[in-house]
Amino acid sequence: MTPAGLFFPPGLVAIAGAVLVPLLPRRARSAAFLAVCLLALALVFAIPDGASRTVRVMDYSLVLLRMDALSRVFGIVFALIALAGGIYAFHLKDSGQQTAALLYAGSGLGVVLAGDLLTLLVFWEVMALASTYLVWARRTEESEAAGTRYLLVHVFGGGLLFTGILVHLSQGGALEISAFAPGTTALGPWLMLAGILLNAACPPLHAWLPDAYPRATVTGAVFMSAFTTKAAVYLLLRVYPGWKILLVLGVMMTLYGVAYAILADDIRGILSYHIVSQVGFMVAGAGIGSELAVNGSAAHAYSHILYKALLFMACGAVLEATGRSKLSELGGLAKAMPRTLALYMIAAFSISGVPLFNGFVSKSMVLAAAHESHLTSAWALMMLASAGTFFSVGLKLPYYAWFAKPHGAAPKPIPRNMEFGMGLVAILCVGYGVAPGLLYRFLPHAAGYEPFTAAHLVETGILLGLTFLAFWLVKGLLKPHEKSLFDLDWLYRKPAGVVRRVFVDGLGSLFDRSERRIQRIVRGAAAFGRNPAAALLREKPAPAYAPDRYRPLTQLLVLLVLSCFLVLALLGLIW
Repeated sequence: MTPAGLFFPPGLVAIAGAVLVPLLPRRARSAAFLAVCLLALALVFAIPDGASRTVRVMDYSLVLLRMDALSRVFGIVFALIALAGGIYAFHLKDSGQQTAALLYAGSGLGVVLAGDLLTLLVFWEVMALASTYLVWARRTEESEAAGTRYLLVHVFGGGLLFTGILVHLSQGGALEISAFAPGTTALGPWLMLAGILLNAACPPLHAWLPDAYPRATVTGAVFMSAFTTKAAVYLLLRVYPGWKILLVLGVMMTLYGVAYAILADDIRGILSYHIVSQVGFMVAGAGIGSELAVNGSAAHAYSHILYKALLFMACGAVLEATGRSKLSELGGLAKAMPRTLALYMIAAFSISGVPLFNGFVSKSMVLAAAHESHLTSAWALMMLASAGTFFSVGLKLPYYAWFAKPHGAAPKPIPRNMEFGMGLVAILCVGYGVAPGLLYRFLPHAAGYEPFTAAHLVETGILLGLTFLAFWLVKGLLKPHEKSLFDLDWLYRKPAGVVRRVFVDGLGSLFDRSERRIQRIVRGAAAFGRNPAAALLREKPAPAYAPDRYRPLTQLLVLLVLSCFLVLALLGLIW
């Protein structure tokens, strides 16, 4: 490692900006937000490979910054999407959301640039707290409840990670972040893996994502789509490459997310389930563990952050313009919002793996890695998931949102800066798809993958063509309608009423009764202290103490005390 010189950790720059922005005049906050993101992005590019910055805290050397190729590729896209999100949200004057977004982006950068487990843990927890506010900031009953569930789940996940770190250190493990050997029997790495997989939204630890993301603010969901799950992917690539269990879990994620996305009605809910599916490709790549697979996972995380943010931006624009987010309540938006439709379709083609868009390049790297490793079943299942992605995000969602029969009032215009933000991300989605070498130079390993082969183009064309034909044949059966979509969160949401009555309302009632009883005891003791005689005679209300009134009783008390003293004295003499 070489010293970082005068370079400041980019994550701390963004966090410092989160502190500064609320103190600025209202008109200057959005511009300051962009300036902070630009500075963080410039630092990620400028800090040389091998640079590190260490601070001493008690007996620990904490590495706040460690730059290498894997950290850089995630750092670039994290800072880049924070900048694009700032443009998209430029009209927003809510200092709380601006602060939370910068804090969220800064802690995400802190995770991917951290060099030790304790620094990682601190940024990990800050990331959870900041993102929770972006759900609560919508200020509805649903968002309040979803944000609370989101926070509780992530506190649990952070607890798993923290416990794993403590166990790992207690067993003589190093504080420095490094790869664990596949198949280790040590408990610490497995506990840490469970906490990381929760943030990666791996079923059955995924339900927090489609629960919270659709209920976040319009701009908050854009940031949330970028950082939490991809920070987890970064750690899987850094610490768990080649763990075969990740291949199994990743393939399962690709299919699980697609299946629920086809069933979902809320447009941001569809996109949320597709985060689960797309992150599955990255998790599977980490499980394969080859150089091509790691490159593919890193590249797909990079591409996914861009096109998923654009998808959430476009659907957020629909929500902003119409006040509605369910397919069953939308339709007829093509004439009113043609630019939003065009930008959405760029992202939809990207996530579907259409040639000349970035998802085509990155997803095919993971598929090629599975094929090279002779994992034919995994390759086939991920190809099926790719078809399902085009079916739901590339065809079903735009068809019923933009072209179906209109519902409700005409949409209102959206702020122009939202279109500018979407346009920037759309350019990147196309740019990296047309010229993948722009991304290859940042990948962890030397990349020689060529996506534009005749065989691959024909294969992709057949897959997309058959998927389009299948949609056209069954689109009448897919007409959206409002419904409750039960997921594994049912396991803890269904008994929530009983749990609340027993552990919240029941304990609260017990504490209230205990408090009232203690108050009565204290009041009685105070009354006895003011007038012991009246209390013994049970006079209510107790009159003020008067010596003449209670003198006989006082004499009796003195006589009893003296008698007890004499008895004790005699017993002492006898013994």
